[in-house]
Amino acid sequence: MNPSDHVVTLIESIERVIVGKRDTVELTLAALLAGGHVLLQDVPGVGKTMLGRALARSIGGTFRRIQATPDLLPADITGGMVYDASRAEFRFIPGPLFGHVVLADELNRATPRTQSAFLEAMDEGHVTIEGTAHPLPHPFFLIATLNPAEHHGTYPLPEGQLDRFLIATSLGYPSATQEVEVVARQQQAHPIDTIHPVVEPAQILRWQAEVRDVHVDRSLLGYAVEVVGATRSHPEVVLGASPRATLGLVRLAQAWAQLHGRRFVLPDDIKHLAPSVLTHRLGVRGPGGTVGRDAAEMVVDHVLRSVPVPVVTR
Repeated sequence: MNPSDHVVTLIESIERVIVGKRDTVELTLAALLAGGHVLLQDVPGVGKTMLGRALARSIGGTFRRIQATPDLLPADITGGMVYDASRAEFRFIPGPLFGHVVLADELNRATPRTQSAFLEAMDEGHVTIEGTAHPLPHPFFLIATLNPAEHHGTYPLPEGQLDRFLIATSLGYPSATQEVEVVARQQQAHPIDTIHPVVEPAQILRWQAEVRDVHVDRSLLGYAVEVVGATRSHPEVVLGASPRATLGLVRLAQAWAQLHGRRFVLPDDIKHLAPSVLTHRLGVRGPGGTVGRDAAEMVVDHVLRSVPVPVVTR
């Protein structure tokens, strides 16, 4: 079954709640099909949690929400061993990480020790407790949020953890027309309550497998390598994107093509997706050291304008 047969229905299901953010919805779905995870950098109240809930309901999966705070412990996320007096033994009690779609809200409010509890789950799809690996539900999809307007009581994510997120994106404020529509839809009830599964988790797993068979011309593999490599030699960059970024960019391009009904990747797919894959991974030089997202976006834009785009004939 091809995802393009159902992608419109899936997007429309999510857009019952998320109004006017088609590109972000499609990026999120592409990241899911690519087997990656998403970092949402947004101010509060623009629909980050609703995006996760709507996606989970639309794919018939379980949704779990973790509110990050400085006193949150790793075991509060992963679960742990609890003594069962009736059996006179310890047994594993899963934490909120055990869901198909997990939202880690304001991840940078958790301490580095707690942030690191997500890494094994993101990379390997399981958590290890006292030497025993406990598999997470499949698919497992993490959406983490950061509030860029808050700096007090936060612990910035280290570069190694940022590199684990396939894409970073944002919903942003709606336009006035979109905001009127959001308010109108919630006059009687919340539209999240009207969402029912349009696919099953097993279908998502099949689509994830099919994404790997989407054709990528070898010249495009070279193009992706050149684009990512150019971030490492750029004069404004002190930390360039890793080979994990190259792998992620190609896999995301395959998923993007799949979502749009193609079995092959175009150069424009890579150009369109590169900012979402690369921006959050770069350390950019500024007057006082490294600086933020705007400067990184400028670097990626310069790289994309500088690296020649291959001509692919079919």
